[in-house]
Amino acid sequence: MTRWTDLPTHRAWLQQHAEALLAFGRRTAGPGGGAYWLDAVGRPETERGVQTWITGRTVHVYSLGHLLGIPGARAVAQRALDGLAGPDAPLHDAEYGGWYGTVFPDGTHTEGKEAYQHAFVVLAATSAVRAGLDGARALLDEATRVYLDRFWDDEAGLSVDTWDTAFTTLDPYRGVNANMHSVEAMLAAADATGDTAWLDRAARIAGFVVGQAERHEWRIPEHFGPDWVPDLELNRDRPDDPFKPFGATVGHGLEWARLLLHLEAARDAAGLTSQVDWHAAAAGLFDRAVEDGWDVDGAPGFVYTTDWDGKPVVRQRMHWVVAEAVNTAASLQARAVRAGDESAADRYADLYARWWDYADRHVLDHENGSWFHELDPENRPAGTVWPGKADLYHAFQATLVPRLPLAPSMATAVAEGLLRP
Repeated sequence: MTRWTDLPTHRAWLQQHAEALLAFGRRTAGPGGGAYWLDAVGRPETERGVQTWITGRTVHVYSLGHLLGIPGARAVAQRALDGLAGPDAPLHDAEYGGWYGTVFPDGTHTEGKEAYQHAFVVLAATSAVRAGLDGARALLDEATRVYLDRFWDDEAGLSVDTWDTAFTTLDPYRGVNANMHSVEAMLAAADATGDTAWLDRAARIAGFVVGQAERHEWRIPEHFGPDWVPDLELNRDRPDDPFKPFGATVGHGLEWARLLLHLEAARDAAGLTSQVDWHAAAAGLFDRAVEDGWDVDGAPGFVYTTDWDGKPVVRQRMHWVVAEAVNTAASLQARAVRAGDESAADRYADLYARWWDYADRHVLDHENGSWFHELDPENRPAGTVWPGKADLYHAFQATLVPRLPLAPSMATAVAEGLLRP
């Protein structure tokens, strides 16, 4: 069979879709710096304020767009970066350091400093450095320093989660979501700085998560106490929390599987050894997520979460889950081809094509652009968890991962001309 990722026509379609996404999100950057949440037609919801995680993702995406040679992308990336870079940037806390979660139009801000948001500042800075944006190198230096000083727990080999604004009181909650995006940022930081210590930190986090997943039949516990004992019952009473849902999050099993393959490739390229079989773990996570999540409740699509026996809990379909599904299928296909396992490569290629067909039919908004961020269990647009179309990060990366090698990280790979035309 012909694998879609081998077809120049499919890769051309991915490029066209990438450009359409960039056009949809071009209004996200605010005039004073930072980036806004977007509504269903791409208008900024200014009343939500500028948000650090959306700003970081926007810098990353539009830096990639600039590296791809898309006119106008650099300007969006730079305006978003201006919300983070420098002591007077609106999202930057000049008094205590780090970045606020959200700054509202009246100048007030949310309380607390989260590792999740700061990981995206690191990612943004690495991509901005590759794109040559003004202030990017200084931002990378500061972001990595703040991350290591405030969030990295070297004894545990993991990231803590949330401080108060002044960095004086640490919340007892520990979370895997922040650690997952920390791994993503660490892979990029290793490329941007040349410091392989970032790969060792990423491996420590990933090794912990793999061990937890193995003990839970490849379902990943997301929530922990300060002693890193899993809290499997957290938020049972509000299971659709957008950042801390109850149970196992199907999409995170897929996303972690992909990150493990990137980590394996990055460490191999750096000549570093590993005690964990990252590929075997990636396959285990992927297979569990697909078995638990795909087409399990009478309609196509991935359910959002399951309980610890694999029974669906929240049956909404989130756009980011199918984006991670196509990315991970493409990554596993590439890994299987490298290993000479053509049968496995064919299986992953078939799933990749099937999930893009699903996305085209249900998730891509062919009228207004971008992707519906949430569908109900019957695949109708919904907004109970994710109203509007907050940002482009997951959808845009789904146009790049199938065309890139597993290492180096995205912005470095695009900058070095490794994107398959």
